[in-house]
Amino acid sequence: MSKGLNVHSEIGALKKVCVHRPGMDLVNMKAEDFDRVWIHDAFYLDYAQKEHDQFTDLLRGAGAEVVYMEELLAETFDKVEGARAEFMTKFMAEAGITNASLRQAVVEKLDSIKDNKEFVLTAMGGLYARDLEIPRVTGSLASMDGEELKADDMVLFPMPASYFSRDPLAVVGKGATMNRMYWNQRNREVIFYETVLRNHPDYAGSPIWYDHNSEWHIEGGDILNINAKTLAIGISERTQTAAIDELAKNMFWGSDEAEIENIYAIKIPHGYAYMHLDTVCTQVDRDKFTVYPGIYQTLRAYRLTKGDTEGEVRIEELEGTLQHILELATGMDHITMIECGGGDPIEASREQWNDGSNTLAVAPGKVCVYERNVVTNDALYKAGVELLVAPSEELSRGRGGPRCMTMPFWREEI
Repeated sequence: MSKGLNVHSEIGALKKVCVHRPGMDLVNMKAEDFDRVWIHDAFYLDYAQKEHDQFTDLLRGAGAEVVYMEELLAETFDKVEGARAEFMTKFMAEAGITNASLRQAVVEKLDSIKDNKEFVLTAMGGLYARDLEIPRVTGSLASMDGEELKADDMVLFPMPASYFSRDPLAVVGKGATMNRMYWNQRNREVIFYETVLRNHPDYAGSPIWYDHNSEWHIEGGDILNINAKTLAIGISERTQTAAIDELAKNMFWGSDEAEIENIYAIKIPHGYAYMHLDTVCTQVDRDKFTVYPGIYQTLRAYRLTKGDTEGEVRIEELEGTLQHILELATGMDHITMIECGGGDPIEASREQWNDGSNTLAVAPGKVCVYERNVVTNDALYKAGVELLVAPSEELSRGRGGPRCMTMPFWREEI
């Protein structure tokens, strides 16, 4: 497989895709800490891993090379001097540990791990007080306060949402965005991918279209590659309009390597059923999209293009249905909208809860879906879409589907 990144569509044949296989990061927390780590259920890890392995086997069977983020990062540390130290500085800055003694204890514990893959998995999996040698430091109340910790108190929180590889970055063309996440807890995830793309021999030098240190949050689930020159981006709870403004300016004016000429910003409702644009709308073929009907009620859309003067972004508000907006974006005369739940509002609500609209195309007209969304899957099948059906009893507990769990690194052109 060629080095670097190459993604100019949502449906070109998938040749290389990055994932994270869930591990202790998914389960190493008490139920009362679920809200602090952005997870909402207790997972059965063995089954979650089996389902994930079956999912990645489906992708390999469709012709994709599957690469694992944790292995890419370990390879980066093995091959690039200083990369691990730089990673640690950034990682701890996002760890949210304010107590100096506890920070020191976490750094010493992680630094003591010589095997780089074990180091990565431990950093993701979190650390309890019982895992650490916490020094007794006098001289300030802030330093001494950690003495009250119980053995089962979490110090470094795990990263259970990490198996959703879609959100921390978005590969666009030959480069990627490095996103500022909505939940601060998830900002550590970005550091893992940023370190790989800036340092790994296969990816170093890839353009970065958006800086993780930006003030405005944006997430990869809201970014869809319509074609080489066009993006669709959701204005959602997780992606701010100011972030889209900044990304548009970067794409239009910041680099000669950027190919994007049009950005369609699509406003979707806030709420759990509308987490990202890709939870309510994904492309499954050249002229077909899945859609959750609830998106229709608050639709507003804008087209952003390059202005006439340096740094200017021209913004045009668009009128019409979502179908019309997608026809404009794709250049197709007609787009078929395949509704989650097959048009039944009760089934749509139920299956949207388990990401019925969140499909991953492995080729035009061939998509990976969750097994449990039987009504939506039937609607896709009747519309002529070939289905790769993934088990989802455990993976769906995280409230993300096949697209959420993947970040394409290379797609063939269409």
